[in-house]
Amino acid sequence: MSSAFQTRKLADIGGVRVPPGTLLLLRDLIHGRTGMFYDEARVDVLADRLTPLAVARGFDSLLDYYYLLKYDANADDEWGHAIDALSVQETYFWREVDQVHALTGVILPRLAALGRRPIRIWSFPCATGEEPLSLAIALTEAGWFSRGPVEIHAADASEAALERARAGKYGARAFRQLPEELRAIYFTADADNREWTISRAIHGRITSWRRLNAAQRDDLQALRGADVIFCRNMFIYFQESTVRQVVEGFADVMSSPGFLCVGAAESLLRVTARFDLQDMEGAYVYVRS
Repeated sequence: MSSAFQTRKLADIGGVRVPPGTLLLLRDLIHGRTGMFYDEARVDVLADRLTPLAVARGFDSLLDYYYLLKYDANADDEWGHAIDALSVQETYFWREVDQVHALTGVILPRLAALGRRPIRIWSFPCATGEEPLSLAIALTEAGWFSRGPVEIHAADASEAALERARAGKYGARAFRQLPEELRAIYFTADADNREWTISRAIHGRITSWRRLNAAQRDDLQALRGADVIFCRNMFIYFQESTVRQVVEGFADVMSSPGFLCVGAAESLLRVTARFDLQDMEGAYVYVRS
């Protein structure tokens, strides 16, 4: 075992014991269930995020929490809490907006010319809702909702994130890229200008908010018939084998042609031959053909 694991004390996380090998067991269990992988440099983060859950269940050892997740009859309920604790929900409106412009200016015209009705767009993971709501604003600004049926579906593995997305309320950090004139049109500020609520018209453009786990192949069946998938900044937390599994799952359920948008720091060139990388007016999009 490497020094990163050997130096971990048995009772140094809020008084909760960490018997030898426990972090490895938890890491592998989390990886298998969610796709998220914690290397040796980040395994302490995994322990720190799960310890409060172990304490809340009355455990004095992370090994007991591992047994709960692995064997307990109510493990599915607990997995929801674990995923909430582990999920990274740092996002904002108008993030990597070049792909959003490619959607309205290139992708949707192609799909409309093919006669797709409705056009189905997925934001997965959607985190706290900024991305799918950005898409709804962009499509409204470009007049796409008046041209034909367009569905925007949003999904995430974290129910806590989805609850915030359904509420549609956001703080100032969520607007660091959104033009002020768009915030003025589509959001209403509270009395202290500390929180803004998305308009009902835009929030209502999201056809569904669903809890889905990209690492579970059966969950991907919900995306069948998707014409566009925005799956951005999730693969940076996955190992290459998991990325390949998810991308193959997308290819199996998407329409053809279908359009897959990933984060600027993510590349699929080594993991799949089922998508072609195309430059769409300065935005890079993977196309299933």
